[in-house]
Amino acid sequence: MGHIPFLTLIVLALVATLASVFPEVHARAFFVFGDSLVDNGNNNYLATTARADAYPYGIDYPTHRATGRFSNGLNIPDLISEAIGSEPTLPYLAPELTGERLLVGANFASAGIGILNDTGVQFLNIIRISKQLEYFQQYQQRVSALIGPEQTQRLINQALVLMTLGGNDFVNNYYLVPYSARSRQFSLPDYVVYLISEYRKILVRVYELGARRVLVTGTGPLGCVPAERAMRSRNGECAAELQRAAALFNPQLVQMLNELNRDVGSDVFIAANAYEMNMDFVSNPGAYGFVTSQVACCGQGRYNGIGLCTLASNLCPNRDIFAFWDPFHPSERANRIIVSHITTGSTKYMNPMNLSTIMALDSRT
Repeated sequence: MGHIPFLTLIVLALVATLASVFPEVHARAFFVFGDSLVDNGNNNYLATTARADAYPYGIDYPTHRATGRFSNGLNIPDLISEAIGSEPTLPYLAPELTGERLLVGANFASAGIGILNDTGVQFLNIIRISKQLEYFQQYQQRVSALIGPEQTQRLINQALVLMTLGGNDFVNNYYLVPYSARSRQFSLPDYVVYLISEYRKILVRVYELGARRVLVTGTGPLGCVPAERAMRSRNGECAAELQRAAALFNPQLVQMLNELNRDVGSDVFIAANAYEMNMDFVSNPGAYGFVTSQVACCGQGRYNGIGLCTLASNLCPNRDIFAFWDPFHPSERANRIIVSHITTGSTKYMNPMNLSTIMALDSRT
């Protein structure tokens, strides 16, 4: 065997060092924007009542500790990370999100927020969507200092983005109290048109910031969560008015996403039909191995739907047989069903394509 030139050894050593410092630079980054369905701990760092940083939250998380996820265990972004073969993204406000970890992506979501800035005002200090997008810009500057502007742009363009907004604009705004300011200002159909027009501006901004694959979830069956059944139903049925809101909002969201895709000439925005994904197990829990989709595992009052999930709440011993973990949020097992539809679901659930198709297409480019 001949001698390897000394310069070659130095170059090889440098390449090996860079590979060990930034091993994830070729993996697909993942960015998350939205509300408590996808927040994985940003609100822990804020003075807000919208938080999930105490027992029994996290009871089934690998560490069995509360992380700020509104779940007994893993949430939807965790399971999407799993599906794309990536490690879970850290909350953007987490101090450990530095260096190489930035290249995995970041979660900017904050419980309580909505499309509108006046949604969730009762939660005080939360990261509204405009601020989440500011943080995304800041993130890009930080990564640019690490790997340079060209590599950063490539990382952003090739990333997967999840956007989950809209539910709180009904639950924690329009229908929060009788005769709310927004319900006096708008009829429900007009409010939905206004929400969609505001949401469009947010998605255009995400595109301007470099996102090229954006999963956008519609709202789930808002009237069927235990909190709304407890407050609004006579016999445990889904609350009709909130179901009507979801039925108006979701088709208009899909239409708006299709129009945006036509405008940009590419399937950037992917509609995830969270209503149908949830409704499958809400309307027929037994078919999915749940004993109930009416009663939350953790809570109190009717259907365990009143107030917050706390140490003093009723707590079910087996979370896997409850579709809802707390008055508003699905259990980890329900989240797994949702993400299986996102990953491999038909066009009933994913429009124009599912995540597996996206991954296969993008691996060729």
